[in-house]
Amino acid sequence: MRSFTDYENMAMLDLSESERATLKARFEEITDGFSALDEYDTNGADPLVTVLDLSNVIREDNTSKSISREELLKNAPEQHDGYFQVPATID
Repeated sequence: MRSFTDYENMAMLDLSESERATLKARFEEITDGFSALDEYDTNGADPLVTVLDLSNVIREDNTSKSISREELLKNAPEQHDGYFQVPATID
């Protein structure tokens, strides 16, 4: 298991001693909470993505005729090469 210092180095944090002490205590509380899960036997348990008993509820992918580019752009105040022309937002 990695130590708090390992994670501090990976995150490239530059902490003061008081910040390090505070965060280390919180980090240990969190990791201790997860270690309580080691008490449970999970052998043979299927991993879950969700606890809801749902199957795939995605709709059918049906195609339909859409509006033509020319029809779409005919009311555009400005256009360029078949695209909407808008004012620049970045200098």
